[in-house]
Amino acid sequence: MATAKKAAPAKKAAAPAKKAAPAKTAAAPAKKAAAPAKKAAAPAKKAAPAKKAAAPAKKRTPNAAFMKALTPSAALAAIVGAAPLPRTDVTKKVWEYIKKNKLQDELQKRVINADAKLKEIFGKAKADMFEMTKLINSHLK
Repeated sequence: MATAKKAAPAKKAAAPAKKAAPAKTAAAPAKKAAAPAKKAAAPAKKAAPAKKAAAPAKKRTPNAAFMKALTPSAALAAIVGAAPLPRTDVTKKVWEYIKKNKLQDELQKRVINADAKLKEIFGKAKADMFEMTKLINSHLK
C-alpha cells in the first residue's frame, strides 16, 4: 500500500515536468493552436443570443390605459377634433398640426413654438417636446 502511494506522487511530479519542457520548445505553435480554438468558440456564443432574439417575435399588445378613448377639451378639440381618441392618436394629431404649421424651432428641434391654438393648451409661448404630452394630458378627460 505504501509503495502505491509513493508511486502516484512521483507520476504527478513527472507529468508537469514533461508538459513544461515541450511548451518551451514549441511555444509559438502552441499559441497558434490555441487561437483558432478561441475563434471557433466565439461563433458558438454568438449563435446562442440569436435564438433569444428570435423568441420575442410575438406582437406586443398595447397597454389598455393608452388605448382608452378620452374626450379632448374645447381648446384641444380645435386641433385634434371633438371625437374621443386614445392618448396615442391625440399625440400623433398634435404632431401633425405642429409639422403642418412649421411650429418646431429650427435650431432646437425639441422646442415647439406655440401659435394661438397651442398657446391655449400649453399655457406658454414655448414648450419642450417631452413636456408637451404632460400639458396635453391635462386637456383630456
